[in-house]
Amino acid sequence: MTTVIDGKKAAASVIEAVTKAATDLEKDTGRRPGLAVVLVGTDPASQTYVASKSRMAKECGFTSVQHTLPEETTQEALLALVAELNADPSVHGVLVQLPLPKHLDSEKVIQSILPEKDVDGLHVVNAGKLATGDSDTGLVSCTPAGAMILVRSIHGRDLSGLNALVIGRSNLFGKPMAQLLLAANATVTIAHSRSRDLPALARNADILVAAVGRPEMVKADWVKPGATVIDVGINRIAAPERGEGRTRLVGDVAFPECAAVAGAISPVPGGVGPMTIAMLMANTVIAAYRAEGKPAPKF
Repeated sequence: MTTVIDGKKAAASVIEAVTKAATDLEKDTGRRPGLAVVLVGTDPASQTYVASKSRMAKECGFTSVQHTLPEETTQEALLALVAELNADPSVHGVLVQLPLPKHLDSEKVIQSILPEKDVDGLHVVNAGKLATGDSDTGLVSCTPAGAMILVRSIHGRDLSGLNALVIGRSNLFGKPMAQLLLAANATVTIAHSRSRDLPALARNADILVAAVGRPEMVKADWVKPGATVIDVGINRIAAPERGEGRTRLVGDVAFPECAAVAGAISPVPGGVGPMTIAMLMANTVIAAYRAEGKPAPKF
């Protein structure tokens, strides 16, 4: 029987631990973890994401601050706000919602966040710490951190002797995911659009992680029987069976056919997605503990 990995259940477990850690910190120091989220413009998807992050922060017992700026906000004004949040001791995590309006330089904004408050884990200092194996002072990008918890739910913390393939080499997901798998002693291959014979590479993987943004690209004959498949893709495709103009969400993995071969598989939706916001909360509480000079909890 294939195990369908329940991302909602795993995320709920992380949130429970985060909430307890936040309560303990407040009892111990009188200070709550503080998360500041910055939204520029009126992109509907971004508004939804920001609202859910702010709501979850409050549920975890954090101080939740949201800054909503107009579409025409200048680079200078946005950087000035980030500088204010960097200097505010009640704010432990700073998140600038992406994508930003086209006239703004996203990379410059992300790199202006203090690494110790970069709860998205995108600063080059945090990327470098992950690459060099420093898990004690860096912050890990939320989606790969969440995906790794799902991998551990099947295989445990030590992946010695297992082959892992990450399809996708983005700075946001592919590279940090590969580093996390490597740190857990897996033998790791990163595949991408220039890789030769991708299905053959995939068939050798005990752990197959797909993150390329191509709907249902991974087919059943790519999957090694019994492998663990982690689907990070979120793609909206036409669903005429639901009515004219209707759509549905699918991952990068053809779920029904791959589920028949895999030993464990994460669905879309309901797999990696819920873990991303849970790990954002985990990073915020970790940052708060470090700021207060306390040993940070592990998730």
